[in-house]
Amino acid sequence: MARIGFCQFQPRFGHVGQNLQQVGTALRQVTADLVVLPELAFTGYYFRDRDELRYLAEDPRHSTTVDSLISICRERHLYLVAGFAERHLDRLFNSALLIGPGGLVHTYRKIHLFGTEKACFDAGDTPLQVSQVGGMRIGMMVCFDWIFPEVARTLALQGADLICHPASLVLTYCQQAMVTRCIENVVFAVTANRYGTEHRPHGSLTFTGQSQIVAPRGALVYRSSAHRDDLFIAEVDPGLARDKGIAEHNDIIADRRPEFYQELCTRSVA
Repeated sequence: MARIGFCQFQPRFGHVGQNLQQVGTALRQVTADLVVLPELAFTGYYFRDRDELRYLAEDPRHSTTVDSLISICRERHLYLVAGFAERHLDRLFNSALLIGPGGLVHTYRKIHLFGTEKACFDAGDTPLQVSQVGGMRIGMMVCFDWIFPEVARTLALQGADLICHPASLVLTYCQQAMVTRCIENVVFAVTANRYGTEHRPHGSLTFTGQSQIVAPRGALVYRSSAHRDDLFIAEVDPGLARDKGIAEHNDIIADRRPEFYQELCTRSVA
């Protein structure tokens, strides 16, 4: 069994230290194996331009924010998946960091940018990857990756038991789509969303909250409120994600016919 969950809160734009303190206070009260935080959990989301992003982004290899998260992981014997504004040389990525007691384990850079992110961030350049965390195999995706079923399927084909999904969701049907992803792939998924409205000089965005944990075959373990902080942990059996049988004579992985899916690997539209 594994204890997995999320920390839903409302980051204040640009207040990295305050956001980190809020997360740290919450996590120091929790007993869990893995907790997922929202997308861009420490900087806030709605950047004015690339210069503003560059000012707030950090290199996770030399980051006081990441150092603090590693200390929390050591203290609480847990792993974190945290949305993070990553600076790497002259490039800027909307990333998810897998952090554990031993330090930074893996960095995933969001490959599908949403809306005005395209004006600020570079598109991700890291392959989708599954990492071992205790007895679980986990994969990471970030927010708008949810609408591309190829992402979740790729992670499932790599053996993921759990998809960790930091998010700043603004569309109203994303959470339900993740239920479908768990049916399609027989995996667990933790979506850690933020809530509230981020007011900036160039406009405002309202986020939908409703962070959730979904079990294989689409059972909703828990869905949070749309309007409040929430730290929720559930005990789950990763083994439930390893039985890909969907009916007596069917297996969602073994029954695939990839030779008929060639268009999935092209950019053309009929």
